[in-house]
Amino acid sequence: MTRTDAAAPAATPIGLRVRTVPVDDTAPLVPRLDPRHPLLWMRRGEGIIGLGEVLRIETHGPDRISDAARAWRALARAADVDDRVGLPGSGLVAFGAIAFADESAATSVLVVPEVVVGRRDGRAWVTRIETTDAAASAAPGAPPQHDRPGAPDQPDLIELPAPAPKRDVPRVRFTPGAMPPEAYTDAVAEAVRRIDGGRFQKVVLAREIVGELHEDAGLRAALAKLADDYPDTWVFAVDGLIGASPETLVRVDHGTVSARVLAGTAPRGRDAASDRDRAARLATSTKDLAEHALAVESAVATLEPHTARLDTSPEPFTLQLPNLWHLATDLKGTLGDGSNSLDLVRAVHPTAAVAGTPRDLALAAIAELEGFDRGRYSGPVGWVDAAGDGEWAIALRCAQVSADGAVRAYAGCGIVHDSVPDDELAETDMKFRPIVEAFGAPPPSPVIG
Repeated sequence: MTRTDAAAPAATPIGLRVRTVPVDDTAPLVPRLDPRHPLLWMRRGEGIIGLGEVLRIETHGPDRISDAARAWRALARAADVDDRVGLPGSGLVAFGAIAFADESAATSVLVVPEVVVGRRDGRAWVTRIETTDAAASAAPGAPPQHDRPGAPDQPDLIELPAPAPKRDVPRVRFTPGAMPPEAYTDAVAEAVRRIDGGRFQKVVLAREIVGELHEDAGLRAALAKLADDYPDTWVFAVDGLIGASPETLVRVDHGTVSARVLAGTAPRGRDAASDRDRAARLATSTKDLAEHALAVESAVATLEPHTARLDTSPEPFTLQLPNLWHLATDLKGTLGDGSNSLDLVRAVHPTAAVAGTPRDLALAAIAELEGFDRGRYSGPVGWVDAAGDGEWAIALRCAQVSADGAVRAYAGCGIVHDSVPDDELAETDMKFRPIVEAFGAPPPSPVIG
């Protein structure tokens, strides 16, 4: 495996040989994941998984996304790609996870796997990726690459791991992290005072909970539960970051760009009547509509300069998830300046949905009031291909799992002038629910009201 620091002086790009072929395979993706180092991007059972690692691009600091984009362009230009499928996620791909803040100690990564297994629109494929140095370094007397099972010219002959049997989710006991509940409500109250004083319009404040994982198969089992319970979200795993995000940051496919903005939240009801009532109240809530409008305005302002045309949903709509309702707006347009998905990720991150408005003032308030490093939480997570197309979500409903088994989960809320601290705390409990249940913890108490 090769590790590349994208901020280092330019060097000759590493050569990659990439071969993708269709396969007749109907096995679910998640059971084939590497339980210790899963790479996953999936929604409604379709997507890609990665096995092994050929190389990674690592970046830090304010230029972490542009540095990664530059290194990826160079790598893709030098690659020898034979893609006989031509669907999103086939050919050369890298899985990516980007730190939220410029000053974060967390490493931003693009991970190129050795093998990719994909499924979309009823079709399946396998991709084999290797460095050209590896291809040229076969032992003397070994058969030619194209004659050996699993060679890059015959990726359909790769011996894929058998799907693992379903296991119970691991048991992780979570406790408050750097921002315990009482500190969170104090921070929300202070943010409201600053908003009422005219310092900014909105700020997103998060808190964390921490636990410890002891089971090797835990990540695969946790991801299986997320995929089962939240099929309409982007279920992801990249370099220990796992989660199920409902929010599409940006998707680029052959010159078309799309995004989904979420802001404004309500709990699900206890029965059909109360559920409909809560959705209706969310759709007419002055507070939530104002918060949502700020997030949409931010997304439009950052995407529009890169598009020839950009359309939005006429009105926000209510998006139903198993544990809550969101206000949502879809954006779709045509690229007008040749930007790729990483370019747009750099342009739109961080959105008002995870930072606030105005952006710079909100980020300063986050750094002061939260008091901890978000790491990759609320940063971009997704994948990019050789053409620069890709799908990226915001890393929400997620946890970062370290090599030593430490688990840090995160949840946050948009704070505006009429936010109530106890209500915002209860909303974070709702947002923690997917990840704590995926790790076998009991769900937070239901919110009544």
